[in-house]
Amino acid sequence: MYYKFLLFDLDHTLLDFDAAEDVALEALLAAAGVTDIQAYKDYYVPMNKAMWEDLAAGEISKPELIRTRFAKLFAHFDQEVDGAYMAERYQHHLSQQGQVFDGVPEFLEILCQQGYRLFGATNGVTFIQKDRLAHSGLATYFEKIFISDEVGHHKPDKAFFETIAEQVEGFEVSKAVMIGDSLSADIQGGSNAGIDTIWFNPLRLVNDSTVIPTYIVETYDQIVDILQTVEAKTH
Repeated sequence: MYYKFLLFDLDHTLLDFDAAEDVALEALLAAAGVTDIQAYKDYYVPMNKAMWEDLAAGEISKPELIRTRFAKLFAHFDQEVDGAYMAERYQHHLSQQGQVFDGVPEFLEILCQQGYRLFGATNGVTFIQKDRLAHSGLATYFEKIFISDEVGHHKPDKAFFETIAEQVEGFEVSKAVMIGDSLSADIQGGSNAGIDTIWFNPLRLVNDSTVIPTYIVETYDQIVDILQTVEAKTH
């Protein structure tokens, strides 16, 4: 078997973060007395995405991101709120979500049956990711989940992957592959660590960056096909 250690990003790769975020945001905004919830969501989603990209680029810290994003959201609508309190309430609502993309349990079951070792490799807040994974029903497929908050480094930092290598028994970089949707975090991170990468790109986004994935797929079946093809070539 050429690839043995499969490192999976969670959000937007296996877990449907957009669905989880939508439910959590609606609960938060409704509790805050917001009447035009859609307008707030329309502003928040791209703003939040940009802040996470800034985090990956090392331009802001995780505490700053968590502490300020809701203050910025409400400030855009000329309201002042306690950003830290709103963040705590949002995190609570988000942690209760466990939506997954269609076909994910079956996909992971196939990989486990074929003898691959599965690990989660995610940026995020520890209790949120752990709770969402528990609600999703996917936790049993993974030997261990590596979360940036616990690791002390976040993707694409090479140190994040070095921690995985140190803690996974028998880990070999040459037999590992990072699978995720983010070019800047997952694919760049794998590349930084000398690990092959699979860019999960179901929306057929154009890669206008300098980050080059080893493989590009649109479906889970294509991931299985790649793994099997690579394995067949080693025999």
